[in-house]
Amino acid sequence: MALRVQAPDGVKVYTVSGGKNIPAWLSDKKKKALRKDEEYRRRIELIQDFEFPAGCQKIKVTPDGQYIFASGYHPPQMRCYDVSQLSMKFDRHFDAEIVDFQILSDDYSKAVFLCADRSVCFHARFGHYYKTRVPKFGRDLAYCPFSVELLVASSSPEVYRLNLSEGRFLTPLACRSPAVNACAISPAHGLLACAGEDGGLECFDLRQRDALGRLDASAAAGAGGQPLTALRFDDSGMHVAVGTGNGLVAIFDLRSRRPMTVKDHMYDSRIVDIKFHSGGLGGGQRVISSDRHIVKVWDADSGEGYTNIEPEGEADINDVCVWPNSGLIMVGCDSARMRAYFVPGLGPAPRWCSFLESLTEELEESANPTVYDDYRFVTRADLEKLGLTHLVGTPLLRAYMHGFFVDNRLYGKAKAIADPFAYDAYRAKRVAARLEEERRSRISLVKKLPRVNAQAAARILAEQAGLELGGEGEEGEGKKKRKKGGAAAGMPTLLDDSRFAAMFKDPEFAIDEGSSEWKMLHPNMDPSRERKLLAEHFESLEAEEEEGEEAEEEGDEGSEEEEGWRQRQRGSAHRDKRLRSGAEEAAGGEAAGARRQPRMYAARDESAAAAFMQSKSFAGEKALPLGQRAAAAGGAANATARSGGSKELTFTPRRAPDGEEGGFGGGGGRGRGRGRGRNGGRDGGGRDGGGRGRSEGRGAGFGSGRGRSSAGGRGGGRGRGGGGGGRGRGRSSSSGGRGGGRGRGRGGGRGRG
Repeated sequence: MALRVQAPDGVKVYTVSGGKNIPAWLSDKKKKALRKDEEYRRRIELIQDFEFPAGCQKIKVTPDGQYIFASGYHPPQMRCYDVSQLSMKFDRHFDAEIVDFQILSDDYSKAVFLCADRSVCFHARFGHYYKTRVPKFGRDLAYCPFSVELLVASSSPEVYRLNLSEGRFLTPLACRSPAVNACAISPAHGLLACAGEDGGLECFDLRQRDALGRLDASAAAGAGGQPLTALRFDDSGMHVAVGTGNGLVAIFDLRSRRPMTVKDHMYDSRIVDIKFHSGGLGGGQRVISSDRHIVKVWDADSGEGYTNIEPEGEADINDVCVWPNSGLIMVGCDSARMRAYFVPGLGPAPRWCSFLESLTEELEESANPTVYDDYRFVTRADLEKLGLTHLVGTPLLRAYMHGFFVDNRLYGKAKAIADPFAYDAYRAKRVAARLEEERRSRISLVKKLPRVNAQAAARILAEQAGLELGGEGEEGEGKKKRKKGGAAAGMPTLLDDSRFAAMFKDPEFAIDEGSSEWKMLHPNMDPSRERKLLAEHFESLEAEEEEGEEAEEEGDEGSEEEEGWRQRQRGSAHRDKRLRSGAEEAAGGEAAGARRQPRMYAARDESAAAAFMQSKSFAGEKALPLGQRAAAAGGAANATARSGGSKELTFTPRRAPDGEEGGFGGGGGRGRGRGRGRNGGRDGGGRDGGGRGRSEGRGAGFGSGRGRSSAGGRGGGRGRGGGGGGRGRGRSSSSGGRGGGRGRGRGGGRGRG
C-alpha cells in the first residue's frame, strides 16, 4: 500500500484514492495481467466503487456523517455510500442529468433532486416517491429547514418556492437580475442570498416578498460585469463569500459594501464551489475555493494561500466536498474516479477512516525524495566528466541541492560521446549479473559445518545430498538406499535431531578417527590409503604363479641372466596391471554388475604385516640414510607391535600335503624364487643357491642346473642366496619319493632335489 504525497507549499497533501481504472469490457486475461502492474497493485481505494462510468457532478455528506451522496452522468444516476462499510449502499438511475440535489433528513431516507429537464424528484428510503416540474430550467437548489421550503434558482429572474409541509408552490421571489445562478441560506438566521447573472447579490427574508438589499458584488470585487457563479455563508451567518466568472473570490461582511478579502485564482476560470473550514493547525478560518482547474485553500482574513490541490489529468473540477471538522477533501471531476485527499494540516481524519493517520505516519518514516521521472540528478563532478560544465546557468540544468537535474535525453547523448564503450561494459555487467543470478537459483547444499566432528557432519550432509564418498562399502550402501525409493529421504539426520545435538557441540563427544578401534569399525573409510599399504607390504600370489609358469616354459634358452631379467620385467608389468585393474574395480570403473573375485596376498615379512595392521607406511623411513634407520631400529629390535582387539588370527596361505617332504632348506611351505648358479651342468652339483620361500622355516638350497643326483632323485636349482625352502619333487633312493622345491626368497632361488 502506498500514498502519494505532495507538498508544494510545505503542507503535505496525501492522495488517498486514485490509480488506474479497469474498463468493464477488459478481458479476464488482461485483468489477471494487472497483478503484475506495480502501480495498480499498490493503489488505494478509500471506498470501494467510489466512481462513475463517466464523471461526477455533485458530492454531499448526510448530516449524521454516515452516508455520502454523489451524482454522475452517462447514464444519469445517484449513488449512496455507507462509510461504516466503506462500500456503496445503493444506486438509482434518472431520466435526465442531475443538476443539484439536497438531503432533507439526517440519513439517506429523504432526498430531492433537480434535473436538467425542469423536473424535481423526491426520493424516500424505498426509492422514487414524487416528481414535479418548475416553469424554468433550474440552476441551483437550496433547502430552508426553518420554514420547510425548497428554493429553486432558475434561468428566470424568479426563485421558485415549494413548501414541503403544505405540498404546494408558494409565490416566487422576484430578483432584479435576469437570472439566478446560485442561492444559499444562512445556517444561523435563515437569510437567503441569490447570486445574479449580472453580478448582483440580493438577500431575502422568506417571511416577506421583497429583497432586503442588493449589492453589485462583482464590481466591488474589481470584476464589473462578471456573473456570480458561487455563493456560501459561513457558520456565523455574518460573512458571505461569492465567486465570479473570471476566477475571483470575495468575502463580504453583511454590514459592509466593501469586500473583506479578495482572492484571485489566476486561471481566469469561473468559480464552481466555495466552502468555509474552521480548525486545523494554526486555528482561524480558511476558505476552500475551486475552479475547473485547481482547489485553493487560503486564509479567510488575510487571503494568504495555505495549499493547493490539483487533480491529476485534465479533468475539470465540478464540485468539492469537505468532511466536517476534518482534513478529508473529496473532489468530483469529469473523470470516472472521484478523488479524495487528506490534508493533516486542516484537521484529523474522520472516525470511519482513522487508519489514514497511521498510513501517513508510516509514509513519513519511509519517505522517499521526489525525483523527476524525465530528469537525472548529476553532481558537478559528473558534469565535468560529461563535458557539460558550460551549460551551468542555462535552462538545460536545474540546480538542486548539491547538483543539477539534467534531461535524460541530453544525458544519454553526452554519455555516449564521453564514453562510447559504456554500453558494452553495461551489457557485459548485466550478462554477468544474470549468470550469477542463475547460479544462485540452482539447488545447492550450503551449510556451515560444526566445529566438533566436522568430518562426520560432512559425510552426513554428503549422504543427504546423494553424493558418493568413494568407498566400496559406502557406495554399495548408498545404492541400496537409493533403490529403496527414497523411503528415508524425509527422515531427520543427526544434524537435525536435537537428541544428538551435543555430538556436534560438546568436545567430549569428539571422534578420534586415527584410533585403531575407529579403523577396525570403519575399514573402508580410506580405500586409497589401504590400497597403497597393500601394495607396499604384500605381494599377490596369483601374479607369482603366473610368473613361475612363464619362466618354466622358456627352459634353458639363452643365458640365465637375460632370462631372469625378462621375467622380472614381465612380472613387474603384470603386477602393476593387476593393481591398476583392482583399483579401477574398487572405484567403480568396471561394469556395475561385475562380480569381484577374492585375491590372495602374502606379506613380505612379519614387520610388513604388523605395519599394515597399524596402517603404517615405510616410505618415509626408506628415504632416510642407512645410519639413521639402523639407529632408529636398534632400540626396538625385540619389540613386538600388536593391534588392538581381543583376538589375534594368523592366516597361512599353504598347507604341506601328506607324503611330501620339504626342500633341503627345511621349509614346509610353497615358495618361489629366481636365482642363478655358477656351476650349472647336466651332472648336477653346483654352488650353493636357494631362496626364501613363503613357508614355515628357512633353509639352504643346493644346486644349479639340471641333472640327476647321486641319491637317485631328479632335481636342480638356481639361486642367489641362502635361506629358502619349498616343496620339491624328485626321486631319491633314500626316501623313495619324488621331491623338489621351488622357493622364492630375497636372493631368489628355485631348486629341485
